[in-house]
Amino acid sequence: MNVKKQYAVIGLGRFGGSICRTLSEQGMEVLAIDIDEDRVNEFASIASHAVVGDATDENVLKSLGIRNFDHVIVAIGDNIQASILTTLILKELGVQHITVKATNDYHGKVLEKIGADQIVHPERDMGERIANNLISSNVLDYLELSDKHSIVEIVASERLDGHSLLELDIRARYGINIVAIKRGTDVIVSPLASEIIRKGDILVVIGADEDIDRFEEKVVSK
Repeated sequence: MNVKKQYAVIGLGRFGGSICRTLSEQGMEVLAIDIDEDRVNEFASIASHAVVGDATDENVLKSLGIRNFDHVIVAIGDNIQASILTTLILKELGVQHITVKATNDYHGKVLEKIGADQIVHPERDMGERIANNLISSNVLDYLELSDKHSIVEIVASERLDGHSLLELDIRARYGINIVAIKRGTDVIVSPLASEIIRKGDILVVIGADEDIDRFEEKVVSK
């Protein structure tokens, strides 16, 4: 069983709201924080906890026990100063992992200098895609095809090492298809049933979200 991680999302605009909603739908513990009461009310029934608070106030973050969260996402809108200050405070408080939304390249460079662990640009990365990357260290990439179907890149764990696709019978057991295998610089498209999976291979999987989740939980995750 995977231990459920705790996430905090600071800033509930379109980007932060998308991450908050997706993490919550995946069953994660999510604390939603925004200075705007209306936005907080909107997410009160979605996130595990939703609070009105100024993230640039160190005492506010301390009172929320922010340092105990596994991952904090700073999704503050166009207020670059607030974004940078919040990130600095989170670093000083010892938060394990901080992902920050960058408004532009300059903002991103500053965030990198002050120690943000991951910097994302909403114009290049969808909130849902990032959220799915945060949840699992096995999932490298995520592309939503519809509300219920996706293409996902998953790292093969030791459990799959040395087994052929025929042995694993993934399609019959999980209802998903491995459409390609990335192995180093090689890409095997439409792999044969006799193809042997190696630990570290990147499996390009297509299927229903619930089937992909089931496959990752039972076969891929350690």
